[in-house]
Amino acid sequence: MKKILIIGVGAQGSTIAKRMDEHPEVSEIICADYDIKAAEKLISALKKASALGLDAKDLNSVIQAAAGCDLIVNGLPLQYDLLIMEAALAVNASYLDMAGPMEDIGFVESYKLIFSQWHKKFKEKKLTAMVGCGSSPGLANIIARESVDEMDSCDHIGIYIYEGVWAKRYTPFWWSPEVALGDMAYNTFRFENGKIIEDNPFSRPVMMKFSGIDRSIRMVDHEHDEPVTMGLLADKVLKGVKNVEFKYGGPHVELSEALYQMGLLSKKAVNINGTDIVPMDLVLKLCPPAPKFPDEIKTIIDEGLVMEEGAFLVRVDGSKNEKPMRIDCNVNAPGLVEAFEKSGLSHEAYITGQCASVFVSMMVDGAFTAEGLFVPEQLHADARRYCFEKLAKLGMTIEKRIEFSDAR
Repeated sequence: MKKILIIGVGAQGSTIAKRMDEHPEVSEIICADYDIKAAEKLISALKKASALGLDAKDLNSVIQAAAGCDLIVNGLPLQYDLLIMEAALAVNASYLDMAGPMEDIGFVESYKLIFSQWHKKFKEKKLTAMVGCGSSPGLANIIARESVDEMDSCDHIGIYIYEGVWAKRYTPFWWSPEVALGDMAYNTFRFENGKIIEDNPFSRPVMMKFSGIDRSIRMVDHEHDEPVTMGLLADKVLKGVKNVEFKYGGPHVELSEALYQMGLLSKKAVNINGTDIVPMDLVLKLCPPAPKFPDEIKTIIDEGLVMEEGAFLVRVDGSKNEKPMRIDCNVNAPGLVEAFEKSGLSHEAYITGQCASVFVSMMVDGAFTAEGLFVPEQLHADARRYCFEKLAKLGMTIEKRIEFSDAR
């Protein structure tokens, strides 16, 4: 029986808590958040959980909260990752989060750091740490690895996500606007010809066709973990892949690009009539918050949707038996209306939270027990199969298409 500490009970953390409350191998769940009322509201519907107010900036407080826990699930922003990892090591607990660290040394350097020093720290303690375990990164990574394993060699991995939900009520983002706009304004990364390349936000726009959508969608490069982790692990687990990209599209991307081009996502103050104003602060002050509670989401749905569509494609190009091979994997997952009917969550919270809950369940069940720090593309075949089977039961399936050609 496992005791779990979940730090941060937003949409993803609360989803994990609900799934673990149903898990027969989980004996106790501590739901910790700086907002004790949010934690208390969550546990009111759970059987195994208790609520805790926690300042996650204080390492000693986190260590005290984690005493006796077997696993710490980190649902906080990226800047807390290393602190929560330190707490996990202090109490001999395993660790999981949904996105890798973002330290001042840089995104790529942060991953190099955890792959070396932090991997060694967890391995020495005979503990398991999993980083980047949501939908993307997370599900996208194990799909890519599964496809690569079917090939003799791999040249290109592309992850393409389009979110096309338009509500009558103005809802620019379905997750934290602060996180969303911060990510949008950050430089992008891609793995190109065997090297990690840093580029400007919204770079390399292309028009793409997706299954089930009768028009082309504009997609742009976006800052994300996968090109970095897959680039760093190319020779170890991805058969020497030379090119990895992540592209994003949808109304929130178009809005963010317009704001960025006008300088409104800058964090550098500008003087307006004698007053210094930080453009990003102004945008965040005026931006409507993401709908968080079921009654908010229901109101938006009841008022009406203009359009609800999306795509989640993982495309892998390589070769088998000296013949060019392409594997396209389309993720089928509930949209906004269906996700809300199933769980009271938005589509965004549903797919990320449910994917994360499956990775947590994988660790609770001992389906992956390697010692050290890992990302999902490093999971072995049995662990990946475990995840796919659990996800299918939650309404998330993979539609795979394989193409061979004489030349690409």
